[in-house]
Amino acid sequence: MTPTTSLDIPVIAIDGPTASGKGTVAQKVAEHLGYHYLDSGALYRLVGLASFKKGISTASEQELAPIAKNLSVIFQGDRIILDDEDVSDQIRQEEMGRRASEVAIHPMVRQALVTRQRAFRQKPGLVADGRDMASVIFTDAVTKVYLTASAESRAERRYKQLIAKGFSANIQVLLQDLRDRDERDANRSSSPLKAVEGAHCLDTTSMTIEEAVNQILKWHQVN
Repeated sequence: MTPTTSLDIPVIAIDGPTASGKGTVAQKVAEHLGYHYLDSGALYRLVGLASFKKGISTASEQELAPIAKNLSVIFQGDRIILDDEDVSDQIRQEEMGRRASEVAIHPMVRQALVTRQRAFRQKPGLVADGRDMASVIFTDAVTKVYLTASAESRAERRYKQLIAKGFSANIQVLLQDLRDRDERDANRSSSPLKAVEGAHCLDTTSMTIEEAVNQILKWHQVN
C-alpha cells in the first residue's frame, strides 16, 4: 500500500482582491466539504499587527521577516490568539488591512510564511483563500478559483461589515483604499495577485454568497 503524502490531500485554492467575499465563501465551502480552512490574509494582518505593536515600519523588510517567521499564533475556531492575546477583532480593522497589504510586498515576509501556510494541508482536505494560493502556495490545487467583484460592490460590502461591527466608516475612503490595495497587490514583484492558468474566474458582483459557494462546489465535483 502506498503511503499517503500531503500532496494526495485535495486543496481548493481561492484567490482574489480584498473584500471580494472570498473569505466568507471559502469558509462555507470548507464547512460543506468538511475540509480545513486557511485564511492566509489573517497571517499577513497578524504580521501587520505584531509589527505595529513593536513600532516597526511596514517598509522595514529586515525587521518584518523575523516577525513573520516567529509569529506566536493559535487559531481556535473564529478566534485568533497572538502572544496569548485574542486579536480576532483587532486584525479586522482597516488599518491592519492596509498594513497587511504593505508588509505583503516584501519577498522575505512572504517566504517566511510559506511553510506555515502549507502546514494547513491536512486530511481530508483544505480550502485556502488569499492572493497567491494557486500561484505559489498550492500550485497543485485540484480546484483553482479567482474570485472577484467590482471595486464599488466590494467597498459597499466592507462598509456594511464595519458598520455592523460598530466601527465608523466612509465609503469613499474605503473605495480609494481598495483601489490602492488592488494596485499594490497586482504590481508587487513577489507573488503578484493574478488569475493563474486553469483557474475558474468567478465575478460575485451580482451573486449571493450561496450562489458563489454552489458554483465552486460544482467545479470541485467535476475535478
